[in-house]
Amino acid sequence: MKRSETAVLMNLCMVCSGEKVLVLERSKRDWPGVTFPGGHVENGESFTDAVVREVREETGLTVSAPQLCGIEDWCEDGVRYMVLLYRADRFTGQLQSSEEGKVWWEPLSALPSLRLSHDMDKILRVFLEDELSEFFYRQDGGAWISELK
Repeated sequence: MKRSETAVLMNLCMVCSGEKVLVLERSKRDWPGVTFPGGHVENGESFTDAVVREVREETGLTVSAPQLCGIEDWCEDGVRYMVLLYRADRFTGQLQSSEEGKVWWEPLSALPSLRLSHDMDKILRVFLEDELSEFFYRQDGGAWISELK
């Protein structure tokens, strides 16, 4: 049995300030809608350094002590895609939008009323519910099935 596989590593970070969270309305077409800041982990980069870098690049804020709270993952064409989900409530800097999209603080309770990115409502549950740690997609025939675990 093969014990290794090709993987693409990414992250998302829910930055919290009281009852508000930092949201990003993506300008790119590959995953449009409102989500949290994040992106790819570079070769040789630690997961923590990657999420700090991505949040800074997309929002102007530097988070400290981000906490891993779950993963989103799926396999496609022989590649495992893994999105590490972080929460952070400590940050410095000035909020600014980037080429990735517009950023702003939104009450957490208002997120369901926004035009969220695909499956962001389910991913949000992994951020918020202690009994969940994974949002997994699998293929069943030609259909994609999502599972919260």
